[in-house]
Order: sequence, then structure tokens, then C-alpha cells
Amino acid sequence: MTLKPRARKWYLVGHIVSAGAWIGIDAVLGILVCTALISDDAAVVTTSLKALELFAVWPMLIAALLTLATGVVLGLGTRYGLVRYWWVAVKLAVNVLMALLILFALRPGIGEATTDPEGLLYPVVVAPTLLLFASVLSVFKPWGRIRKESHDPVRRNSARRDHRTDQTLRTGRRGRGPEPVGARR
Repeated sequence: MTLKPRARKWYLVGHIVSAGAWIGIDAVLGILVCTALISDDAAVVTTSLKALELFAVWPMLIAALLTLATGVVLGLGTRYGLVRYWWVAVKLAVNVLMALLILFALRPGIGEATTDPEGLLYPVVVAPTLLLFASVLSVFKPWGRIRKESHDPVRRNSARRDHRTDQTLRTGRRGRGPEPVGARR
């Protein structure tokens, strides 16, 4: 499946917006946790923790799942693929891992935060770090392809055939070796 340019751009916009929303929600989580930790006012601490219960888990999970869905569509619909390049595969793994952590670690942790808000410092540090890492991967696209060469003989032969066809089109000659010096055309 290859996305048409207009559809690819819309999916890319959706991916960027959902990732941006995820980063923003994560920043608000950090602000609320830090406010609960440093405030001496019991009302401020209670309000911050109540806001965490209402705000943090479900909107963050929805943003994570939207980022995952748009990323999968972009991966399947573009030349990058889902597991063709290292940077895409790592971003996919980070996204799935973080969505699972939101569901199975953060959600129960929010309930326990009323007695010990320090337990939420770990997600406040780790999540933005991983999201920043994924953003950097998107921009710099490091590490190249996962598999350099196909070991499938059919694919290798078709690649050779394509190379020969390309060479014929460039030189106008068919596999007769290099043209001798001074040869007429």
C-alpha cells in the first residue's frame, strides 16, 4: 500500500499533532506532580492530585494510540515501512512500550499518588525523555536499513535484472562489457 501525497501529508499532520498533544499532556503531568510535591498548601496538593486523576491517564493514552495508529499508517504507506529502518522500528517499540506503561503503570500509580506523590517522579522524567528521543529519531533518521541485502534468490535475481536494465538504458548497450576506447557510436 502506498499513500497518495495528499493522504500522506494528512496522516503526517495527524501524527505530528497527536505526538505534540502527547508531549503537552506529559508536560502538564509533570507540572501537576511537581506542584503536589513542592507545595506546602494541602488544598493545592489535593487539587493537583485530583487533576491528575481526571487529566493524566485517558487523554495521554488516547494521544499515544493516535500517534501509534498514524505512525503505523505512515510506515505501511511510505518507503520507510514499519521494520525496514532502525529508527522507525525503535520509534514503534517506544510508542508501544509507553502506551503499555500508561495503561499498566501510570493508571494504578495515579491512584496511589494520593498517599505518595513521589512515586510519580519516574514517569515525569522517563516519558519526556523517551518522547524527545522519538522526536529526534524522526528528524535525524539515524542507523539506516535493518537489512542491507536480501538473501532471497528471487529478489536478488530481480535486483540484478533491474540493474542490467538500468545499465542498458544508460549506455544503450546490452551486457557486452565496456565500450572500447575510440569505438564509434
